[in-house]
Amino acid sequence: MKKTQIDRYAARGVSAGKEEVHAAVDKLDQGLFKGAFCKITQDYLTGSKSKCNVIHSDGSGTKSIIAYIYFKETGDASVFRGISQDSIVMNIDDLLCIGAFERILLSNTVNRNARNFPGSALAQLILGSEEFLARLRKLGVNIYSGGGETADVGDLTGAVVVDSCAVAVMRRKDVITGGGIKPGLSIVGLSSAGRAKYEDFENSGIGSNGLTSARHDMLSPYYRKKYPETFDPNTDKKLVYCGPYKLGDKLEGSNMTVGQALLSPTRTYAPIIMKIVKKYPKLIKGLVHCSGGGQTKCLRFGRGVHFVKDNLMPVPPIFKAIQKASKTSDREMFEVYNMGHRMEVYCLPADAPKVIKLAKGYGIDAAVIGRTEKSKRADGKNHVSISYNSATIEYGPRD
Repeated sequence: MKKTQIDRYAARGVSAGKEEVHAAVDKLDQGLFKGAFCKITQDYLTGSKSKCNVIHSDGSGTKSIIAYIYFKETGDASVFRGISQDSIVMNIDDLLCIGAFERILLSNTVNRNARNFPGSALAQLILGSEEFLARLRKLGVNIYSGGGETADVGDLTGAVVVDSCAVAVMRRKDVITGGGIKPGLSIVGLSSAGRAKYEDFENSGIGSNGLTSARHDMLSPYYRKKYPETFDPNTDKKLVYCGPYKLGDKLEGSNMTVGQALLSPTRTYAPIIMKIVKKYPKLIKGLVHCSGGGQTKCLRFGRGVHFVKDNLMPVPPIFKAIQKASKTSDREMFEVYNMGHRMEVYCLPADAPKVIKLAKGYGIDAAVIGRTEKSKRADGKNHVSISYNSATIEYGPRD
């Protein structure tokens, strides 16, 4: 029987939905605002009763392995500057979803195999991080480096792992709690592809999720033979680098190569969200960063909500290529990848044009991709309906 993409994901040592993680974490203290996108605690740092703290950890995931292969093939260590951005944005854009974009302190952790990942590449990671933090500050995000750690752990990785941890102090009254995601709202999607005015290059839209699947399903067995340090030897070889492409091949329907598309640095939506909050303080009812879980991420937020996504943005070429190479179903693609928009703004229908106008002012396409309705499930739990390819795909809790 043919393995589904989720089966293939598990066979590669990855959990697409992280059900076992949520099963443990969801039983823990949920913090001051249960249901918020990030856990928020009382202000342990300063003791203020009017403020709160958030600490958040994320990273570039296995995207760093694609950069490692690119570096080994070309000798160009500057590719790791993009990996620094990936790690930082995966934290920053999660923090955006609770309204945190001021007074952020960030620490980086680099775990490397020093035999394979030399000082020249490490320097690019560090410089890339400092450069991107400076760019964020110019865009109005008050974020600063708190240093970091570089660990030589050759027994743990054959290449490099890049993670970050962000800490912020914010006013409780400014928190976007997630409680505002209710029936009766418009869902405005912000495109993950194209080129924003604050970006140097066109973005493929890939972000930093699903790269284990994308890497193996897209890239040629050539890399399996040449770079055995980049995969788990316990994985079935039929699932390792089993794709049709090399990094330099042209991506169909795009101006990018496959390598450029897979390595496209994760976009931050910070300038847009900050502008919305400052110009229209009460407009945002909720924000969802469509990262792990793709277009089903929203299931975890709000109560008694039917998320109807029936006007999706065009699917970027990188996702079409991944689906074609892996023969993944539409259903599974939407569970793993953002498929064209990576940030969702939940607002009253009358306010949606304001969000779209502001986003387009930054060169980012935006559209009302759907709406929220009252749950139609007998148990009243959240569920999602996605219209795509003349069909409707339904997702419920833990689907």
